[in-house]
Amino acid sequence: MENNDISIRPFDGVADTERLSDIWFAASLKAHPFIGEPKLVEQRTLIEETYLPKSETWVACCGGDAVGFISLLGNFVGGIFIAPDRQGLGIGRKLIAHALALKGELSLEVYTANEQAVRFYRTLGFTEVSRRDVDDSGDPYPNAALHLRA
Repeated sequence: MENNDISIRPFDGVADTERLSDIWFAASLKAHPFIGEPKLVEQRTLIEETYLPKSETWVACCGGDAVGFISLLGNFVGGIFIAPDRQGLGIGRKLIAHALALKGELSLEVYTANEQAVRFYRTLGFTEVSRRDVDDSGDPYPNAALHLRA
């Protein structure tokens, strides 16, 4: 089922940080249980204080409420997260389409253990360009690098 009542707007640090952090945390617990809650709690501060303020972030809203977001570093998708109760409604597709329209091409990395996300990106036409056995922190969580052109 697709949700057509979605608008996309720029990130507002003052108004959005807490809500987007909540979305990131809930979605990460669901998508990345292999990382573990203690590590995600540690990473949450980085999300709030570093990643959100330093990236180009677009917020998906439904009825004025933030329900997801995509953060870009140039054409690299640093993260895309949808509130767990809003997943499967087309919000992620809309955010990717918005970013692709802005940038013309997108690249990203995805944990290969996050099978739902891997399927999502492949369905949208992303192709795998490489893999590595560790994440950015050096932890043993394999990642696949993906790419998509408009």
